[in-house]
Amino acid sequence: MSDTVMDATPAAGRPAHTKLASRHLPRWSPLAIAAGAIVVAVAIGAGAGLSSHIQWGLIALLLFVGGSYAITAQVEGRRQAKDRVATSLVWSSFILAVIPLYSLVETTIKKGAGVIDGTFLTHSMNNVLTLQPGGGVYHAIIGTLEQVGIAAVIATPIGLLTAVYLVEYGKGRLAKWVTFFVDVMTGVPSIVAGLFILSIWFVLLDKAPANGFAGSLALAILMLPVVVRSTEEMLKLVPNELREASLALGVPKWRTIVKVVVPTSIGGITTGVMLAVARIAGESAPIALLVFGSNVINTDPFHDPQSSLPYYIYEQYKNGNEPSYARAWGAALVLIAFVMILNLVARAIARWKAPKHQ
Repeated sequence: MSDTVMDATPAAGRPAHTKLASRHLPRWSPLAIAAGAIVVAVAIGAGAGLSSHIQWGLIALLLFVGGSYAITAQVEGRRQAKDRVATSLVWSSFILAVIPLYSLVETTIKKGAGVIDGTFLTHSMNNVLTLQPGGGVYHAIIGTLEQVGIAAVIATPIGLLTAVYLVEYGKGRLAKWVTFFVDVMTGVPSIVAGLFILSIWFVLLDKAPANGFAGSLALAILMLPVVVRSTEEMLKLVPNELREASLALGVPKWRTIVKVVVPTSIGGITTGVMLAVARIAGESAPIALLVFGSNVINTDPFHDPQSSLPYYIYEQYKNGNEPSYARAWGAALVLIAFVMILNLVARAIARWKAPKHQ
């Protein structure tokens, strides 16, 4: 055996355990690169005479991604640079998605907050001239709550049972056809659903609709495929081990679904239902065809025309004067707040009903 000992110290004089260590950018480097990109983009935009801030933002985005790659490649290598570029693109996509939402909310609050007060929320448009300020949205809020509520009562159990059939029982040709028609219904325009209910109302029942219940039927058609799809995906996420453990104890399949599968996925199901409600809360075409709208308070969805928030917004904007525009923006803000409250309620119910881990 040779007595020669290998030298473990590199030529540069550093210890062996630091030879493989690579240099890293500090944690604040992305913020510094982003700040530099913004400064350069503003300079380029101002120098080129670009008046749109969106153009400035796109230039800053390109400079940020390119600068992240160049600097990271010099310090950490190309492999880390590619990873940094992918991360930058993800964050940039998130920002691009948030900007329109922020702009929408900001504009709605700016133009609609000045109208909202106690009178606006507790009065209707009965005996109010459209050319003058005043009036309110109370009758439209009642109509929206009743029409959306009835649609949810109709579509939720049907959609839930359909999803349970597709996931737990459906294996044959019928399941394939049901899945196909659910996919088709997902893309059905709201005006088509309204025309379908309108034709049934005229042809089969031989009477004019003009009530909130007819609009609720059309909204239920639009809501149904969203409930089915969201519930189906949530049920598929339930581990098969839970089903097998319940069945191994001799529990019938229907009871396993009721006591194990559905409670385990109730959080996602509730969220999906609320998303479906939010989807139909902004529909105005079925209401225009079937409910006709109204300026007075009508708490009976089965008789006489009703209004709704989307139709109220359309109606006020169609008047073409400043007081009506202000009322339209105020109603839009109320509708956004309504959808936001629905989402908060969905999260609260999902957290409350979610299985508790011991």
